[in-house]
Amino acid sequence: MNNTPVNQEIVKKYISQLRIADPGKASIREIVALINLVEEESKIKFIRMEMGVPGLPAAQVGVDAEIKALQSGVASVYPMMDGIKPLKYEASRFIKTFMNVDIEPASCIPTSGAMQGTFAALLVAGNVDAKKDTTLFLDPGFPVQKQQMTVMGHKYVAFDVFDFRGEKLRDKIESYLAEGNINSMVYSNPNNPSWICFTEEELQIIGELATKYDVIVMEDLAYFGMDFRKDLYTPGRPPYQPTVAKYTDHYVLFISGSKIFSYAGQRGAIMAISNALWSRQYDNLEKRFGSKPFGFTIVMQVLYALSSGITHSTQHALAAMFKAASDGEFNFIEEVKEYGRKAKIMKDLFVANGFQIVYEKDGDEPVADGFYFTIGYAGMTGGQLLENLLYYGVSAITLKNTGSEKEGLRACVSHVKREQFDDLEKRLKLFNKKFRH
Repeated sequence: MNNTPVNQEIVKKYISQLRIADPGKASIREIVALINLVEEESKIKFIRMEMGVPGLPAAQVGVDAEIKALQSGVASVYPMMDGIKPLKYEASRFIKTFMNVDIEPASCIPTSGAMQGTFAALLVAGNVDAKKDTTLFLDPGFPVQKQQMTVMGHKYVAFDVFDFRGEKLRDKIESYLAEGNINSMVYSNPNNPSWICFTEEELQIIGELATKYDVIVMEDLAYFGMDFRKDLYTPGRPPYQPTVAKYTDHYVLFISGSKIFSYAGQRGAIMAISNALWSRQYDNLEKRFGSKPFGFTIVMQVLYALSSGITHSTQHALAAMFKAASDGEFNFIEEVKEYGRKAKIMKDLFVANGFQIVYEKDGDEPVADGFYFTIGYAGMTGGQLLENLLYYGVSAITLKNTGSEKEGLRACVSHVKREQFDDLEKRLKLFNKKFRH
């Protein structure tokens, strides 16, 4: 029973102590807390794949700029609510340089991580029209965004896009939008957790339907440019980061410094609102918040209430990183390609030991190697697989937690060190010897 690398009783004790009724339904933070306790008592270092946190040093250009800003005295000064001018300008230029999309600096708003941006945008979008009280999630996706909806008391619906790629996506989305109650659509691209990437055809479908039904599209670009199958870093020249912004006028883009710049600790991101949506006025927003314009309401009513602006010095760091990237002095994509290289090795180890890649295809081609990949094991649900892997010192989260209809786990490569690959292989061999049919 206990012939596993990690004493099973220790794992079970802390599952009970943390009141985790079902590890398969546990949140990311609950799994983190569980593994911290198990590691401390068992003295076994886990292969930790549960949390999507950077595993590379923060971009030095950002660190240097932030130190300089602090030394200049910005820590004692409140920044403007809508952000410092250099950051707004460089964010707008970065979007033009790497997406070929024109968004005015005024519409580029710094937020405390993309999570604060999505909270604010979802809150306002949920109040633009009294008849449109529901958000549509194109899953799988980031679980915390649904938690945000729960905290706000807002309604949402979702479906797994796996079986609805290409033109099939149109009918599926339209079946929801035709109901008349959808105010916004949300997805990540590249996708967390499956690492699939929407094609231009699919983005066009999303954009056209958003325009047809007057729905706001929220595009989470946390992993900007990280589809390593193509080189998306050539400032001002194609190929560009794919985006729905080419196909509709009503969208919000979220560009975070956490993953692409490994700057997660400082909680810096940009919420870029299309020029048309920024100035659009909604009667229902006036009833709810006292102001009609979408952009003004987000900044001066919601973000003001949430944090009164983001850290002053972090804004200088973001501005410097955006500028260096646009100037061709900082190839941020080359910096994060290590995630793709590690993913390839780790996927091969899992597959060689009886696992399968759940989201293996991205349309007609193999899914890219990147920040995440997905694994399953024959005969086990995602919850069963997670609990069994914990006894072998391997942690992840279930795909069910991300809105996926598939059984399996999301694995994040960022915090797995290359020197742990031998341990990972040994543990997977033991696991497969125990459970293979």
